[in-house]
Amino acid sequence: MTCVEDFRKLAERRVPRMFYDYADSGSWTEGTYRSNETDFHKLKFRQRVAVDIEKRTHRSAMIGIDVAMPVAIAPTGLTGMQHADGEILGAKAAEKFGIPFTLSTMSICSIEDVAANTQKPFWFQLYVMRDRDFIERLIDRAKAANCSALVLTLDLQVLGQRHKDIKNGLSTPPKPTLANLVNLVTKPRWCLNMLGTNRRTFGNIVGHAKGVGDLSSLSSWTAEQFDPALSWKDIEWIKNRWGGKLILKGIMDAQDARFAVESGADALVVSNHGGRQLDGAPSSISALPAVAHAVGKEIEVWMDGGIRSGQDVLKAVALGAQGTMIGRSFLYSLGAMGEAGVLRCLQMIANELDITMGFCGHTDIQNIDRSILLNGDIFDRY
Repeated sequence: MTCVEDFRKLAERRVPRMFYDYADSGSWTEGTYRSNETDFHKLKFRQRVAVDIEKRTHRSAMIGIDVAMPVAIAPTGLTGMQHADGEILGAKAAEKFGIPFTLSTMSICSIEDVAANTQKPFWFQLYVMRDRDFIERLIDRAKAANCSALVLTLDLQVLGQRHKDIKNGLSTPPKPTLANLVNLVTKPRWCLNMLGTNRRTFGNIVGHAKGVGDLSSLSSWTAEQFDPALSWKDIEWIKNRWGGKLILKGIMDAQDARFAVESGADALVVSNHGGRQLDGAPSSISALPAVAHAVGKEIEVWMDGGIRSGQDVLKAVALGAQGTMIGRSFLYSLGAMGEAGVLRCLQMIANELDITMGFCGHTDIQNIDRSILLNGDIFDRY
């Protein structure tokens, strides 16, 4: 394994088609999904030579937490279907490497599962549902599990259409079509791993939400529960109920960034949901400079979407991100090789970040700014 693309290719071979496509897809034309990755290539580094770069560090901090590099694992739904017990394995790898792990509301392993199998606090990501009683209990469960931050996702009030999911019959429970059954036969490693675990449903929801006792009842519940009425007023209620560090994910507009500052959140994440929601929206990296300019130092600005290397992390930091999050890079490595794959992927990203920083004549990630880019103003719109 030499790059994230190697992990992607192996995951494509090892993970059942419907679950691989769930991770590796965007909404409608997938234009925004693709631009998230390709727009990074437009940024060019300024190479420096004959600079003392012997002692380099990419250690940093995200909302006051020391991290081995300015990267956190993003919340990803159905992670436990990329690899058996996927959320637990991802959290363990992140813990070993020294970066934060974020558990999704729509995870297969529950909050309690991950807490029981890790030593350090992790973060929990919250979707706001119509059932506010369920949300209150979910927040309380995250507090009881000693989660150290709440990541509130704001861009899933309605669900973007992903053509691959429809064509593959991805539903709850998955449709046992002939094509899906035939594809499963070609994935013996995945099947054996899944037979070895009892975690095959949405652990945070089934048995906890009213009227959801099994997978058959979950489908109708989720279709009705994402709340299109979510507003900035709800964030104050959630912040008070939570009482800890709050991160707002899904900010793509400078005005919304100002609202995030006014909400009292500790960090915001420039994110278009990996291109899975509004197709035709700008890439996350191109939206980053305007958001960072709008808020200055009033709130930590992070970026999520399209990061496939340590070079991408460095470019995001150069354009104003104090932290980044990785989703698909994590899922590819998990689906390919489980916990060992995730750990190897993180090591790979850190190595790329370290070497590139050196080529640019820098020794400390915290001193990086857009001067390391030849065309750092390419996405300026403010």
